[in-house]
Amino acid sequence: TAVRLTSVSDPVFASLAMGDGVAIEPSEGAVYSPVTGTVTMLATTGHALGLLADDGTEILIHLGIDTVELGGKPFTPRCAADDKVKAGDLLMVADLDAIQAAGKPTTTMVIVTNTDDYASVTPTLGACTAGQPVVRVAK
Repeated sequence: TAVRLTSVSDPVFASLAMGDGVAIEPSEGAVYSPVTGTVTMLATTGHALGLLADDGTEILIHLGIDTVELGGKPFTPRCAADDKVKAGDLLMVADLDAIQAAGKPTTTMVIVTNTDDYASVTPTLGACTAGQPVVRVAK
């Protein structure tokens, strides 16, 4: 389920300080690329990754809240920095049960970090499935 980024419990994400986007309450731990482009960053702890879409959109995917504290244990990357990816490619597998057992929310943020480059960044809220757009950008 996709919800407004401003509704998440992390004040940095909720304030849109990193950019606008959407938060997803996941029902499964697979994380797929929302765009065709390049992986620009993969956190050593696996909890976050950056993408540069072929159209110039910069995206941060942050898995869970305060999950950096888990030291990477619940995350299995399926990509690396500089990998070329297509929309729909599997990027990461997260063990949602392990994240929840550690007392961390599994809410996953999808943030357009270059929001200022766009006239609008609009989330698609409600039920969502892999392969369907969750954020639309317009110049």
